[in-house]
Amino acid sequence: MKALRAWLIRLAGMFGGVRREREVADELDSHLQMHVDDNLRAGMTAKQARRDAILKLGGVEPTAQAYRERGTVPFLENLLLDIRFAIRQLRKNPGFACTAILMLALGVCASVAIFAFVDAALIRPLPYRDPPRLVALYESTPSGPRFHLSYLDYLDWKRLNTVFSSLEAYDSNNKLLSTPTGTQQSEGATVSAGFFRMLGVAPILGRDFRDGEDAPSAPSTVLLSYNAWQRRYSGSSNVLGQTVTLGGTANVIVGVLPPEFHFAPVGSAEFWTAMHRSPTEDRGGHGLSAIARLNDGISLSSATANLESIANQLAKQYPDADAGRGATVVALTEAIVGNLRPVLLVLLGGAALLLLIACINVASLLLVRSESRRRETALRGALGASPFRLVRQFITEGLMLVVLGTTVGVAGASLLMRVLTRLIPPAMMKGMPYLQGLGLNTHQLAFACGISLAAALLFSAVPILRLSLRKTRDDLTEGGRSSSGTLWRSFGANLVVIELATAMVLLAGAGLLGKSFYRLLHTDIGIQPDRLATLRVVLPHEAYPKNEHVIALERQLLGGLANLPGVSSSSIAHSLPIGAFGGNTTFEIVGRPVIGAPNEANWRQVSANYFSTLQARLLRGRFFKADEDASKPHVTLINAAMARQYFPGEDPVGKHIRYDASEPLIEIVGIVDNVKEGPLDQVTRPAMYVPFDQVPDNSFFVLVRTSQMEESLVPAMAAVIHRIDPGIVTSEGASMTERINNSSSAYLHRSSAWLVGGFAGLALLLGAVGLYGVLAYSVSQRTREIGVRMALGAQRSSVYRLILREAGWLIAAGIFAGLISSMVAATLMRSLLFGVQSWDVTTIATVSAVLAVSALLASYIPAHRAASVDPVEALRAE
Repeated sequence: MKALRAWLIRLAGMFGGVRREREVADELDSHLQMHVDDNLRAGMTAKQARRDAILKLGGVEPTAQAYRERGTVPFLENLLLDIRFAIRQLRKNPGFACTAILMLALGVCASVAIFAFVDAALIRPLPYRDPPRLVALYESTPSGPRFHLSYLDYLDWKRLNTVFSSLEAYDSNNKLLSTPTGTQQSEGATVSAGFFRMLGVAPILGRDFRDGEDAPSAPSTVLLSYNAWQRRYSGSSNVLGQTVTLGGTANVIVGVLPPEFHFAPVGSAEFWTAMHRSPTEDRGGHGLSAIARLNDGISLSSATANLESIANQLAKQYPDADAGRGATVVALTEAIVGNLRPVLLVLLGGAALLLLIACINVASLLLVRSESRRRETALRGALGASPFRLVRQFITEGLMLVVLGTTVGVAGASLLMRVLTRLIPPAMMKGMPYLQGLGLNTHQLAFACGISLAAALLFSAVPILRLSLRKTRDDLTEGGRSSSGTLWRSFGANLVVIELATAMVLLAGAGLLGKSFYRLLHTDIGIQPDRLATLRVVLPHEAYPKNEHVIALERQLLGGLANLPGVSSSSIAHSLPIGAFGGNTTFEIVGRPVIGAPNEANWRQVSANYFSTLQARLLRGRFFKADEDASKPHVTLINAAMARQYFPGEDPVGKHIRYDASEPLIEIVGIVDNVKEGPLDQVTRPAMYVPFDQVPDNSFFVLVRTSQMEESLVPAMAAVIHRIDPGIVTSEGASMTERINNSSSAYLHRSSAWLVGGFAGLALLLGAVGLYGVLAYSVSQRTREIGVRMALGAQRSSVYRLILREAGWLIAAGIFAGLISSMVAATLMRSLLFGVQSWDVTTIATVSAVLAVSALLASYIPAHRAASVDPVEALRAE
């Protein structure tokens, strides 16, 4: 208790400084007077008595300081004094303070904001039990490593594997939702019964699917997402046991999933139904996805080998459906965010480089400031301040800058996160649920604290290094002034070289990404996207149960759309270009034996005037005829890629193909130029097109070529369709240009180019400012030297050359180092480039020239100032 009471008294002593100082003074005066009186009685003179009394006390100020320290906490008190002094120094130099804080805030803002996306996508674990053991399963084909499974293959993989504790299937299952106000499009998924148990996800209300609940004869049941429960049922606990009609089928609600659950491969699914598939269905229908949980001690390579052996066994057993198919096993995290990883890492690297430049610039400012305060520091040292005391003051000032800069930067990062999230197209955002509600959390704050600590160490080390390399006597003399710039010119110049090299890396990266994005948007997609409006249409199965009903409605829709003002052509397609690759199909070429892996192509259902609406190019043969329905011979159009791959050196028009021996022959009636049916940055694959009327579907897109603005036509298109049948659901209305610009590949390339370009622009500005600071301070320190040169006859042109030569060496060194670093960085980011080599000479030369010109312009002002020195005034000032 005594020790606690003593500490409390010491803490209280830190306040009421005026009263405490008065008490100290009174106490010292009392003791001093007592000693003086004793000395006077001993026969000393008044002067001798006072001097002897002070010596006995050990000095007035040391004794007073010792007394103060007994009544307070010296460390905390000195820290408060240092903070007050640092604040006064910053207020005394608002230009320096604002510049340093702003530069540091820019670096922190960019770094923390980008780290938030990296944390959400790559660091934060998926919301499942033991996520590292979860894997995604695919079938591999000659066309690529990741394709869907058939339901029968899934059953065989599940039954025959020896490496998984569980293996479950899922599929997107968007269906029409029947509500009291009408029919709506709903997002959903269908899963096997053990799907949620394998993930370790338990409903917060109700129950999970039971074993066998995915059997064909089992009752239809559904689990609600938390959002669907809140939005559609107001969070009522009475929702259990209610029925919801999806696609004309009544499903009993058995549970509600937790709010934190998401599964990115199916987007923002609201309704999760149990899968009801028949074990007697066609093995060739490859449309399912699968995930599994690895047994303990099983690696990805072991799991892949096990599934490959099963796939080989199935290929031999069912050659028509599975020949040439293998297996691919990847970590579930990689399957979900793998395409984002290189983009996010490049952006984080760019933000880190920007932060580095900002910190170097602030360190340069601090070095300049420490040079300008060298006489103050020397004077304080001469008056008794210990080196540790001076060092602590510099550390406190650096910490104040870091705290203020980080605070502003974190606040800006919070705003930047919201802005960047809103710029993500809604369709893409559905596939990235882990970014929902992105904001500051403990991870981002810890990251910001780490940045702050590193910056504080750097900002404290710079003036401390200067202090350790100087001598007090030199700093107190005038002569020290003339030589004081040596440290700055060497150390500061090195900092500027690093700045320019870093700016070069960012500029090169931005240039390559910008050129890549330009090439991506100007790649030949095989169509004319301007003035092309699109709209998704879903027909209720109960209203259109047969193919004839769908075909009749299709012709009615196309007729109604053709009558809209400005419409020149209209058509229908099951899926649109510039999206996912869609469904693939295997086929045989009649008269040619199948050797090895089966032939495979992308498969699309389109109406007769689809290609004329797209303004696609016909290379040979003809387009589809309007009357080619199921009653007519089966026909197909193929793209140039399919003709080149499967019919090299021959004319495929008139030849026949078939899906397998049990299917009717299909005649190839024409070849169209390649239409980009997949992502913009992917190679065009072989594709075959079949008449929509021969294989109709209740879900399709309508496309309209118009002379008006496409966006204004979409509401009119929906109105025409709803006049024909109000029960039809329409959605996803957009122009083709908008779809291209908002496609996943275009967005990723665009965001990378813009963000890295923004970082590069700021880096260029900061690099130029840093170079200007070096030269300006160098000129200010060499004023007498320049004045002497000019007094001895030096011309202004020689002074210009003197300063610009110094700048030129720094610029050349920075660009050279930047070129080497840029080559390395470009090689690391080559997976993000499209149509551009990582060593693109034009881009590298251009950014080098931009950096050199900008740096020379920044150097001109100090050079002009040096050439304008009046030698008389310069010598008189010295």
